[in-house]
Amino acid sequence: MKLVVAFLLAVGLCGGAAEAKPISRIIAELGLEPEDFQLMGAASRQLIVDGKPVVGRESGWENATTDSQGTVRVDAVQGDCAVLHHVIRPKGAANARVIGTRMCKGADGAWMLTP
Repeated sequence: MKLVVAFLLAVGLCGGAAEAKPISRIIAELGLEPEDFQLMGAASRQLIVDGKPVVGRESGWENATTDSQGTVRVDAVQGDCAVLHHVIRPKGAANARVIGTRMCKGADGAWMLTP
């Protein structure tokens, strides 16, 4: 659950929206279940191989339970942060959704989703 909230905050802050949106609206607009967010987070963490993100590296995820799927790609590396590009295909959605997030390396060496 902590990862889901962090992801939603990052999406809300980095998604490029002109106005702030409540978390409940972000969830509804994405059309994903909490398990989807967990799989998306796992795919994002796979991009940080040996503690070093590589621009262009891509990872995919798929949830057989919800029929949602997506990909995540490292678009840029800025210092100790990786800028990620997500293409999400929720079950039943007519179009894929594109969002941006960022993972940064903390003082303890752990990579985490950040706004």
